[in-house]
Amino acid sequence: MASTSLFNFRLPLFNFNPLHHRRIKRPKSLLSSPRNSPRLVSSINDHLALTRVTYPLLQSHSAPKRRFHVGVQKEYSDGESSESIVSNATYQEEFSWSSVVLPFLFPALGGLLFGYDIGATSGATISLQSPELSGISWFNLSAIQLGLVVSGSLYGALLGSLVAFAIADFLGRKKQLITAALLYLFGGVITAYAPELGVLLAGRLIYGLGIGLAMHGAPLYIAETCPSQIRGTLVSLKELFIVLGILLGYFVGSFLIETVGGWRFMYGFSAPVAVLMGLGMWTLPNSPRWLLLRAVQGKGSFQDLKEQAIASLSKLRGRPPGDKESEKQIEETLVSLKSVYADQESEGNFLEVFQGPNLKAFIIGGGLVLFQQITGQPSVLYYAGPILQSAGFSAASDATKVSVVIGLFKLLMTWIAVLKVDDLGRRPLLIGGVSGIVGIPSQFKLTDSYYAATCHMQMVIWFSLIAVGPFSSSPFCLL
Repeated sequence: MASTSLFNFRLPLFNFNPLHHRRIKRPKSLLSSPRNSPRLVSSINDHLALTRVTYPLLQSHSAPKRRFHVGVQKEYSDGESSESIVSNATYQEEFSWSSVVLPFLFPALGGLLFGYDIGATSGATISLQSPELSGISWFNLSAIQLGLVVSGSLYGALLGSLVAFAIADFLGRKKQLITAALLYLFGGVITAYAPELGVLLAGRLIYGLGIGLAMHGAPLYIAETCPSQIRGTLVSLKELFIVLGILLGYFVGSFLIETVGGWRFMYGFSAPVAVLMGLGMWTLPNSPRWLLLRAVQGKGSFQDLKEQAIASLSKLRGRPPGDKESEKQIEETLVSLKSVYADQESEGNFLEVFQGPNLKAFIIGGGLVLFQQITGQPSVLYYAGPILQSAGFSAASDATKVSVVIGLFKLLMTWIAVLKVDDLGRRPLLIGGVSGIVGIPSQFKLTDSYYAATCHMQMVIWFSLIAVGPFSSSPFCLL
């Protein structure tokens, strides 16, 4: 593999010229004349993710830091004209929006069902403990039993995440999400028809297994199948679907809270959505990148897997089967995957995560996840109804209605964060979210209902920023 020297570092890529998107005078030592320009490689977008991982900073010795817009161009400018050197030459993958919607929507339903479980549980905990509204004889649950009902899906999600780590590459993203939809379906139905506490807990655990698989497979499928220029936006929108699910759960809870046995309907409402998710995923093709990865790893016929990847990419982009553009992208991606896989085989070591600069990144990333959970914000969302009841909204209907308002605030702030994450960057959102959270927990000592609701909304606002900031970046993909 050739290496091209660029400013103060070396890129381990094929020979190409990264060109600035503004009009600048071209240094003769860096760029050759237009008549003797080197051949550009059209797979720059495929290698760009690897470049970011290896060399995150692009800056010269003397010039101020600027953004580089690397793209494929048909011809060079002489550098003296009024037009930019790369005039609208950045590679933009052609696709139809109609072909993008469904490959995003059906995986994102996995996130919506996760959020729905959070919102529905808030109302279900009130209904389940009510002598008049529960419709069961075992409504008098202890604090531990109620905690198991609420956290049952989280235990399942933990187990599902471990299972996903082991079987993800074997099943593939599509089958993984179909399996998640089936677990959502069975878990929701079992919970809704539970005749006793043990069956209810089993249903919650099964539903949680679906959460674990879906939260692993959905971002991978979206990142590996969507066009590169909208990949970050779509993966961030998946976070919005989780919040939509929370709001939907709060709304269904407020609508059914005064119905006898309403908790059964709250949990059972997830079943039709799970069916839609499963049927939708069944109609979608496999991830082209996953097919190529199996081909590179020798886990099937190389030619068959390559042809399947071409057909899959053509369908995902709304192109005719086996079109030349899809074949070209597949060939370029194969080159990249072979290179990355060879490097992993020769140099990869899991223990490197705990060494050198990788350790710092691991501690920061893991610490963010731990910090988000240990503050108790997810528990507040699960117990929103009971918390608001104890804060002064004694009527169940009032508590669930306030929960809907809180869900609307969370949706609004998450939407703002999604829109601004690319402009402001993840770091400012992260710093702002953490700063706002630090002083909030002390306010929970307030018992007045107005202040409690205000405190809850503050947590929603700041956690919406922190959640989209660090955790919305997609796994890099070479397609």
